Amino acid sequence: MTFQEYLDYFEQILTSPEDYDPYGDAAYLNYTKLNWSRMNRWLKRFEPNQAIKSLIASMTEPQHWIVITEPWCGDAAHSVTQLYMMVKNNPNIDFEIQLRDTEPFLIEDYLTDGSKSIPKLIIRNDVGHDKVIWGPRPQPLQYLYLQMKEEGKPFEEIKEVMQKWYNEDSGEELQKELLARLS
Repeated sequence: MTFQEYLDYFEQILTSPEDYDPYGDAAYLNYTKLNWSRMNRWLKRFEPNQAIKSLIASMTEPQHWIVITEPWCGDAAHSVTQLYMMVKNNPNIDFEIQLRDTEPFLIEDYLTDGSKSIPKLIIRNDVGHDKVIWGPRPQPLQYLYLQMKEEGKPFEEIKEVMQKWYNEDSGEELQKELLARLS
């Protein structure tokens, strides 16, 4: 789906959560509501830096950017919106959202240490070869996440630390990582 179709789907979930599994579950729905707020905040506040703007603007060969995600994913609430904001003005970049938990289950080909961690970005050239694979989160945050998990920290504490990290970073690390991989 397009980014707009994803936003529409997200809004439908919030309007009729009982029609969408697993959003009838109050915990999933509450977290999804938070993610909706986060995404909308980034849509208003996020401005790609000059380096990534220049690099993206210079891309003249057709590319297909596929993001595997789900509305319940806290990491995706930050990264997916930022990725879209980076590429939305380049007509050579086709930006597509695929849901992790809906066929064709593309995530099966892009596991992170054996898990279906999202979001996952796959950048393909116009003949379908993968050029870049990124995700599920910026590397410094991934290291922090794995460390806290190994230390047995409660998931609520981990989520709080991660959200604080995303807010303080404001998408800079994601842009830095993409610049390194695309240059």
